[in-house]
Amino acid sequence: MDLSITVNGMKFPNPFLLGSGPPGTNARVLAKSYDAGWGGAVAKTVSLESAKVVNVVPRYGKLRSRSTGEVIGFENIELISDRPIDVWLDEFRQIKKEYPNNILIASIMEEYEKSRWQELVRMVQDTGVDGFELNFSCPHGMTERKMGSEMGEHPDLTEEVTSWVTEVSKIPVWAKMTPNITNIREPAAAAIAGGAVGISAINTILSVIGVDLDTLRPMPTVEGHCVPGGYSAQAVRPIALRMVSQLALAIPEDVSISGIGGIENSHDALEFMLLGSSTVQICTGVMLQGVKMIDELKEGVEKFMVDKGFSSVQEIVGKSLPYFSTHMDLVQRMKAAKRSKAGEASRDNEWAQKDITEKTAELTSN
Repeated sequence: MDLSITVNGMKFPNPFLLGSGPPGTNARVLAKSYDAGWGGAVAKTVSLESAKVVNVVPRYGKLRSRSTGEVIGFENIELISDRPIDVWLDEFRQIKKEYPNNILIASIMEEYEKSRWQELVRMVQDTGVDGFELNFSCPHGMTERKMGSEMGEHPDLTEEVTSWVTEVSKIPVWAKMTPNITNIREPAAAAIAGGAVGISAINTILSVIGVDLDTLRPMPTVEGHCVPGGYSAQAVRPIALRMVSQLALAIPEDVSISGIGGIENSHDALEFMLLGSSTVQICTGVMLQGVKMIDELKEGVEKFMVDKGFSSVQEIVGKSLPYFSTHMDLVQRMKAAKRSKAGEASRDNEWAQKDITEKTAELTSN
């Protein structure tokens, strides 16, 4: 079955993308994902000075179910790529040469300086990547330099920086949203005003995974200390679904959504698509299961399409959105349903009484 979908002029072999993070940290792992069958990938975020980035150890934490031991929540304090930009440029060229039919999105992040953003855009787009994803959403690390969520939490900065990028970009631009904000629709609208044609949502939720009761240190602990990090995995999915649906109901129809947040199988992916996501990105799920999870994703969506009679992936997108309403409307619908049921019961009673009367008359005449 054809699972391809065209989004913002980019034709994806299927709607499943590696999300920006450890699964897309170099050309080797990107190639491995394409070989496995993924339709696209968002490479790990790069900047002009990626080589100056220093990641700490440990930088991951897991929240496990107390009954089964299953990982239900995952936290990381990992920064953007620490590999030199020149290395990334070479690898972007290599990947696009070897996999011309798979979509490669470059995730980029810079400080609040127009010249730096535009220099980065020009350098990266010359490699042949298919699109950009602006990282306005990393919840930890370098926020003191107005990077990541420090931009995404301020719609005025989001719009301004997006406009810097779209001024020089010749390829589609997506903006990745932070959930660490009261109303995700505001920065999304700002990014669209700045020229973004797609919205990615959501990035991780700022969190503290727990405290070691022996050492009294918050986790993950680095030399006795910690910083809050990004929370992901299945525990965040209901929050991500709510925010994606809010975006889908608010933004223009020609602006795409790439859904992210706790997707671990085809059922999860379909939920995001039904609520407005044209593509879905998976990061933590791949870290926990490996790239071969793509097999179940594709098989599950194919089966769903056959069972429900969909002839294309595009037909799935947003199919459940019309069923959102207001609480007052739900009350009115409930009252109307009760009246309808009462009317049906009354009619049934009338027919039963009529039937009894007719049968009585028949017996009497006999």
